Amino acid sequence: MAKVNVLNMQGEVVSSMKLKDEVFAQEWNDQVIYDVVKAQRAAMRQGSSQTKNRAAVSGGGKKPYRQKGTGHARQGTIRAPQYRGGGHVFELHPRDYTFSVNRKVRRQAFRIALSEKVKNNKFIVLDALNVEEAKTKNIIELLNALKAEGKVMIVVPNVDDNLELSARNLQNVAVCLETHTSVYDVLDSTTVVLTKEAVKYYEEAFIND
Repeated sequence: MAKVNVLNMQGEVVSSMKLKDEVFAQEWNDQVIYDVVKAQRAAMRQGSSQTKNRAAVSGGGKKPYRQKGTGHARQGTIRAPQYRGGGHVFELHPRDYTFSVNRKVRRQAFRIALSEKVKNNKFIVLDALNVEEAKTKNIIELLNALKAEGKVMIVVPNVDDNLELSARNLQNVAVCLETHTSVYDVLDSTTVVLTKEAVKYYEEAFIND
């Protein structure tokens, strides 16, 4: 059972807590991570691309010139694909790229992602996170105190307007609710910062399938 320090907003150790192995000590599995991340990235795609084929393009009802005697190849319409403004040969249609992955696989992938952060010491637990004023300076000072490096994901149990407003100007900081965090979000970040409440939530939510 892993043990991590619990810090305050000044980066000082105030206590410690044990992490349950069933959630935070899972072995890496390439196939599980690949399947879930691929599904989540596919769900991010808009799938709204659309083009017209030669039947959908307006105009071009008359032959551009007579069939024979011009010295050119015969043409039936100026809306053919070889003409500028013509239809597309393999036109695009709006589509849904999403596909499903088994619930047990999704949950296991999330445990693995969290375990990887704990294993690499990129997992920071806060006793509390209270941003009294919406200033970017507050988040910068917080990250410096915590020695949080790279791309940082801050996981909170509730919506905090001051926290979101303070962090939104920082490209390397993302604020996520504990209930809306994905495997891709965890793996895409360098350091994960959570409150004690968020850690307990994950332990309760992912302890059983």
